[in-house]
Amino acid sequence: MLNYIKNPGHLSCLEKFKKYKFETVKIQCIGPATLIAAGYKEGDALLRIYTHIESIIKDLRAHEIILFLDEPSLGYVGFEYERLWAPIFESFSVIRGVHVCGNMQWDRLFDADIEIISFDASKYDITKYYKDRKDKRIAWGIQRAEDIKDFQPGDLITPPCGLGTKLFTEADAYAKLAQLREIAERYRAAP
Repeated sequence: MLNYIKNPGHLSCLEKFKKYKFETVKIQCIGPATLIAAGYKEGDALLRIYTHIESIIKDLRAHEIILFLDEPSLGYVGFEYERLWAPIFESFSVIRGVHVCGNMQWDRLFDADIEIISFDASKYDITKYYKDRKDKRIAWGIQRAEDIKDFQPGDLITPPCGLGTKLFTEADAYAKLAQLREIAERYRAAP
């Protein structure tokens, strides 16, 4: 995750991806709290993220773009991170999302100026931490359908954290996509 931000905007399949027109595109970029925790200065972290996102969405043909800032260890950073997201999200016409891999103070995400919370539902049950979603959508990172505890209209179903590691093959990715489609169809068909 930290490697691609050293050379912002360079992804192996980006130019091919931009040739297609999509109704909705989800992009994910390392978040500023994660870069700062890794030793980057705040200004450098924000500039790298901005440059990377700009290069991805430039010429991207999509009706709507969902941007997730990937902040895997928010529960462990000891500073106010919410203010760091605003200049990034305000620079682009996107649906604002934050992805967290680990456990954290979930109420901070429900209070943050974002629209979607993405997390690993195969490991955590965030329904224990809220009484009111405050109009937040949730991206449920699942291993199986039972990981979804409170699906609402507008929510997303995604793979859990770690699918992009070298431990998984392309065939694994297609199998996971087929599983997610089957689960999503069940939710679409539910009254």
